[in-house]
Amino acid sequence: MKPVLTLITIAGMAMAAMPAHGEIINIATPSTSLVLDATQGQPLKIMHYGDRMTDADIDALPSAGSINLNAYPVYGLNPQGEAALSVTHTDGNRTTDLAVKGVTRTKDDGADITTVTMADTYYPLEVKVNYRTYPGDEVIETWVDITNNEKGKVTLNRFMSGYLPVRYGDVWMSSLYGTWADEANLTEEPLPHGVRMIKNKDGLRNTHTAHPEVMLSLDGKPRENNGRVIGAALCYPGNYKLFVDTDDSNFHHLFAGINEENSEYHLRKGETFSTPELALTYSREGLGGVSRNFHRWGRAHRLHAGDKERKVLLNSWEGVYFDINEEVMAGMMEDIASMGGELFVMDDGWFGDKYPRDVDNSSLGDWVVDTNKLPNGINGLLETARKNGVKFGIWIEPEMTNTVSELYEKHPEYIIKAPNREVVKGRGGTQLVLDMANPKVQDIVFQIVDTLMTKYPAIDYIKWDSNAPIMEHGSQYLTADEQSHLYIDYHKGLAKTLDRIRAAHPDVTIQACASGGGRANWGILPWFDEFWTSDNNDALQRVFMQWGTSYFYPAIAMGSHISASPNHQTFRRIPTKFRADVAMSGRLGLEMQPRDMNDEDKAICRQAIKDYKAIRPIVQFGDLYRLLSPYDRKGVASLMYVTPEKDDAVFYWWKIETFMGQQLPRVPMAGLDPDKTYRVTELNRIDNQPLPYEGKTFTGRYLMSNGLEMPLTYKVDYHKNTDYASRVLRLTAVD
Repeated sequence: MKPVLTLITIAGMAMAAMPAHGEIINIATPSTSLVLDATQGQPLKIMHYGDRMTDADIDALPSAGSINLNAYPVYGLNPQGEAALSVTHTDGNRTTDLAVKGVTRTKDDGADITTVTMADTYYPLEVKVNYRTYPGDEVIETWVDITNNEKGKVTLNRFMSGYLPVRYGDVWMSSLYGTWADEANLTEEPLPHGVRMIKNKDGLRNTHTAHPEVMLSLDGKPRENNGRVIGAALCYPGNYKLFVDTDDSNFHHLFAGINEENSEYHLRKGETFSTPELALTYSREGLGGVSRNFHRWGRAHRLHAGDKERKVLLNSWEGVYFDINEEVMAGMMEDIASMGGELFVMDDGWFGDKYPRDVDNSSLGDWVVDTNKLPNGINGLLETARKNGVKFGIWIEPEMTNTVSELYEKHPEYIIKAPNREVVKGRGGTQLVLDMANPKVQDIVFQIVDTLMTKYPAIDYIKWDSNAPIMEHGSQYLTADEQSHLYIDYHKGLAKTLDRIRAAHPDVTIQACASGGGRANWGILPWFDEFWTSDNNDALQRVFMQWGTSYFYPAIAMGSHISASPNHQTFRRIPTKFRADVAMSGRLGLEMQPRDMNDEDKAICRQAIKDYKAIRPIVQFGDLYRLLSPYDRKGVASLMYVTPEKDDAVFYWWKIETFMGQQLPRVPMAGLDPDKTYRVTELNRIDNQPLPYEGKTFTGRYLMSNGLEMPLTYKVDYHKNTDYASRVLRLTAVD
């Protein structure tokens, strides 16, 4: 996997493979083509991106009126338009003029990489535009390597990962927005004239308020399973900027890359700056087709251990918060084991010697066991987990410290801090961010994980949290003239550290948590197995948040937990059945104190876990088909997962509004084989009698044309009726 960001010298680098023949390049996936004109001595031009083209069609492209715009526009000559690259040369010249020198093709771990090398027509500045494809996948990754061969420093003022012109028309953009505990809300809008921008400047947590991904529907208002759609996802965990500039030309101009604000980057002679990848995909199967492309590619090539099933877990946070002790932890392990769970995760509050971690204002950085809470230490908990037949996981926040900590007392120089200013503090009035640009801090963060895993190799899971943004611009490590490197060098240092961690401990499952859903991005997931979707576990709101998240991320990566009622964030009272049915559509877990549950609710959770383990391969590795959006406000949301072989499927239906006299639409299914016959089985059933179609068989053609009628209520004892209803059906192909 290519690092998120690299800074390397060119001395001693091997030259790429043999040059490609011809001036026209077709970067092809099974269904798509990105056609480029790489005529030597001219700027690299983009001619087409969309459906796969034949050689004959490519030959005829110029006569059809192809795009014929610079594939990587640069600033300086004719500077009226937006540019992907802006450079200040050693002599102060701010213009750049690139021309193609050559094209090379290489292979890397099964992937095909095409590199177009360009150079400035006067200055010894080299820009390589790279394109990576994987056999069988529909995603093209592009990134840029910028090398300074000038005599002195060159300043990069803007350095986008990629640019894509889209023909002007009835183009709509789908994107995600939100805030803490309300992440990944969907917005869809036609692209107006002017600029539509999405950006982040948090420093660490880049997916609370927006996401570095968009979909562009080319045929008008977005549709789920038909219409031409382009998807773009920037694979970067730091500050980003995506924008579409619709000017007076015939094009919408999409740019995506690192947010350059206050981040101009200085390249010394011989240094290369590599941007993060921009992943592009295209489908004629609407929004859902683009989602499925991203999910398959992500599981195979971006998500750590994307081919391994995720365990059903109980996390201690909402069950006990900081009130951790040995007896309570043992009880929670016993309870999750009795319900069929596979993993227990001890959250915040287990550590601190001089400063015990009893609330959120101390001890980060002091990763030693609080023996007053845990007299037998981690080994005692691991033994309890073993006796109960479950795995054990633990919470850490290694990029942070508190002013009230031994680490800060010994090394105040390790934090991010502006000179001549009082330090800005975060959570608890004391939280500080460690400076990951500093190699000594990188060593500390590596040692935190390495010490835990070396001392306690039976730890199966790490919840890695990050509960603060970069709160002031200042590095005590970087030199005065490189302070603008802070945001970028932080993530370079984090990437180096995570590389070391994964090299030493490839098998431990690690969750990316950042005040909940702040790190749901493809830039961090090469080192992480999943992300915490949101700190908000309210099942009704999760229907909306997980719907939006599914546009770009597969269920296997989405932590989704059954929480207590009333919910700890919204205080809404939602029945256990509905909470379980929502959580079963992601990576299932529990977030509560089981001993506060009654026997009936425990039985529902026990059944949900049993049923989920049976359908887990379908949910975690299947193809997603979103059927009826909660954002359509029709009172219902519905989706399903189907195996690639189309021999097994799981259908979810949630009633999200309740009114007397309510009329709800019947939901046709999707993704099935029309010629196969499927047997219907309801999962997690609470009714006193089964649905009328329980055990019956229907052809895929019928189910995709008509669906099945969903009752608006349950057939349960009168006192058990609620205003919620949900259904989960398994559809198994029969001979």
